[in-house]
Amino acid sequence: METNMYIVKKQSFNTIKYLIAVALVIFAVIPFFWVVSTSFNPASSLLGAHLIPSSFTVNNYRNLLGNTSLFFGKWMLNSLKVSLISVFFIVLLTCTSAYALSRFRFAGKKGVMMGIMILNIFPGILAMLAIFIMMQQIGNYFPVVGLNTHTGLICVYVAGSMSINVLMVKSYIDSISKELDESALIEGATYWQVFWKIILPVIKPMVITVAILAFMSTYGDFIIANLLLKGNDKVTVMVGIYLFTQQRFDINWGIVTAGTVMAAIPVVVLFFASQKYIIGGVMMGAIKE
Repeated sequence: METNMYIVKKQSFNTIKYLIAVALVIFAVIPFFWVVSTSFNPASSLLGAHLIPSSFTVNNYRNLLGNTSLFFGKWMLNSLKVSLISVFFIVLLTCTSAYALSRFRFAGKKGVMMGIMILNIFPGILAMLAIFIMMQQIGNYFPVVGLNTHTGLICVYVAGSMSINVLMVKSYIDSISKELDESALIEGATYWQVFWKIILPVIKPMVITVAILAFMSTYGDFIIANLLLKGNDKVTVMVGIYLFTQQRFDINWGIVTAGTVMAAIPVVVLFFASQKYIIGGVMMGAIKE
């Protein structure tokens, strides 16, 4: 009798879990499908829009790409340029910094580690005013790195992404036996050769994970890009779509949603193509053998 009651309770508990999971998935997915549906809706308003429109059209996408008052292509190129360059430097500096913290002993190492952990406690939004003032001051002496420059935005992205990524990669490198390093050094290899030819191939899954997460965060960023960039020729796609909605009294939501869908394509494709690396890399960085 007690066994049957236990089975019934377990089945009921599992049923409730699945129902909650399904409800959360529906809650997360419906807005996405609504945006996609609206982008194919001939009406320019959200009023009266349905999840499945009565008629489909691609005019919103044609107007988005063919409208001379929009710079959607330029915005996309700006986003890809900033994100790809940022990813390159984030991966390079993260891996070399993590290698140094994992393998070398130097004065102030504990302080650096403590500083990195403290930085992870505070949300980045608290630093917005400081970042703006700092970039404004730097721009007075080095205009190429100041406000309204892609170089300045890239520097902020790279600096902001270092902390948590360095900790993950360091944790992964710590799990690699130091005997590999010592054997290579005895054979005459330099520290750079050890890193490039031994450590880097071993941590390849983590490197891919850092690169993917860095691309998603920089490509989809709105707050920092909107803070530092101005002008249609400089802004990224997320900021550009927002500015388009602010510059018009009669917002054409069909064009806005079409731009949102096209802007999301690179991230969606990248995520589904590499989700196994993201999950595996995060788990590898979180577990130390």
